[in-house]
Amino acid sequence: MDLWDLMVSIFWFMLLVAWFWLLISIISDLFRDDELSGVAKAAWCIFVILIPWLGVLTYLLVRGRSMGERAAREAARNEKAFRSYVRDAASTGGVADELGRLTTMRDSGQITPEEYELAKQRVLGIAPTGTATDSTPTNSAGTLPTNLPA
Repeated sequence: MDLWDLMVSIFWFMLLVAWFWLLISIISDLFRDDELSGVAKAAWCIFVILIPWLGVLTYLLVRGRSMGERAAREAARNEKAFRSYVRDAASTGGVADELGRLTTMRDSGQITPEEYELAKQRVLGIAPTGTATDSTPTNSAGTLPTNLPA
């Protein structure tokens, strides 16, 4: 086999890959379309599968423009869902946010420095130092403060 035969074989193989890609794109577009009835989807599938060259050419001529519009809508919907997911994942409060809120509460006088230290240890996952009786933060009245983060 000389170089020319190898190049021709590669060319035909790439055309075969492109052909299958086109068929899969058309069939996925058929099932993505909400406006087309089930009978019409079945008819297009049969037409594309039984008479492939004519079926694909006809499909691209008849529905090519709307195929691109549906693909663009799907891409925009996926992009919107991705951005929403990233926004939700990034906005969840982490340890730094909790510590920042605790510092703000301590600086404004809502909690005492001792309550701050105990809550900070709880946020960081560190066991409080001292006995079990003084590990529960209480305010000056001897009750649990209600403004500490959970």
